[in-house]
Amino acid sequence: MSKSAAFPEKYEELIYDWNRLDVVTPLTTKPIDLFDESLRDGLQSPSVADPDIEQKLQIVQLMADLGIAAADVGLPCAGPRAYADVTAIATYVRDQKLKLRVCAAGRTMAGDMAPIADIQQKTGVPLTAYAFIGSSPIRQYAENWSLDHILKVSAEAIDFCVKENLDVCYVTEDTTRSSPVTLDKLFRNAIDHGASRLCLCDTVGHATPDGVRRLIQWTQALIRGMGANVKIDWHGHNDRGLAVVNTIFALEYGADRIHGTAMGIGERVGNTAIDQLLMNLKLLGVIDWDLTSLVRYVEAVSAATKVPIPVNYPLVGGDAFRTATGVHAAAIIKAKRKGDEWLADRVYSAVPAGEFGRDQLIEIGPMSGMSNVGWWLERHGEPVDEALCRFLLARAKASDRTLGEGEIRSAIAEYRAGSVATGT
Repeated sequence: MSKSAAFPEKYEELIYDWNRLDVVTPLTTKPIDLFDESLRDGLQSPSVADPDIEQKLQIVQLMADLGIAAADVGLPCAGPRAYADVTAIATYVRDQKLKLRVCAAGRTMAGDMAPIADIQQKTGVPLTAYAFIGSSPIRQYAENWSLDHILKVSAEAIDFCVKENLDVCYVTEDTTRSSPVTLDKLFRNAIDHGASRLCLCDTVGHATPDGVRRLIQWTQALIRGMGANVKIDWHGHNDRGLAVVNTIFALEYGADRIHGTAMGIGERVGNTAIDQLLMNLKLLGVIDWDLTSLVRYVEAVSAATKVPIPVNYPLVGGDAFRTATGVHAAAIIKAKRKGDEWLADRVYSAVPAGEFGRDQLIEIGPMSGMSNVGWWLERHGEPVDEALCRFLLARAKASDRTLGEGEIRSAIAEYRAGSVATGT
């Protein structure tokens, strides 16, 4: 357990942590290798805007600041703009000396790999090509593909990459619904031709944690049996709401690299949310990174892609550390009155706001109590008197929602005007 995840000794009796009960081994002993798909798979959502290059460079910088190891920054085969953006990002990473591996994607065809190889040659930046092709029976049936066809085009694409000195990850789309008989042939073919990584994809969000475990362990056995030095990637989607959980299990079960996007943006209901993944890895004690820029990263992606952050979104949402409920607020305020920010940050929150650059906020609404009002006045530099507190609480109780700062200040002015008029 890292220092950030452990409780200081004086607090050990305050939180009984069932999550750590009987844990005798760490979640993983491998270095954490996070792969950010925000600028590729994330942009395949039909509801997002494709950011301009300046916004993409800002996002790439924030990825590096967060300790993300690698990023898929586009499909350069898609057209001139995509090619130019991937080139500009690779150049930026080179010039800024960022510790971020630049990757790009394409279909498992030599023609799609060629622009990636060209960008590597032009910029001098080592790239990894993520070459994807459908592998499940349902996809083969829909496409009228034979297994021989998939094997042939896969070998040709990987051979091209090897010839161009381009690192290649072989990506089987819909791996989690593919037969082991098919995967055995595809994986052996990819490894024999020089793929350095295999990406196991839960393309339609089908997998459960048990499925993740069985697939990864099966793939590990195949690689071990071949005596190969090949890494395993896990790429999960969120159609069943299991993406973050599945990805944490993938890490525990032995995946070498795990994928995600900011806010989980992507096709349909999206991908693993890499921000939630980072948050949980820190809370689990797997990493001890400075994540105070995590909120800024999500906000930057939100602004650039024009995807709003839901108010109830974990960590980053407007309500994540905001309460107007009297009982909750009273507990937080009592902890703050003790001068104990550690306690205040956890008494009604499993996620300590301060570790991620945020604060606990106390508001006033229909479910508030006097403590909410007094704290709000104090925090906003207003004199606290009981009559004013009762006036504001009555106003809040008559409302159907939490009061905004403007409404509260107007009510304060109204109260004071009435006090002057009556001479009280």
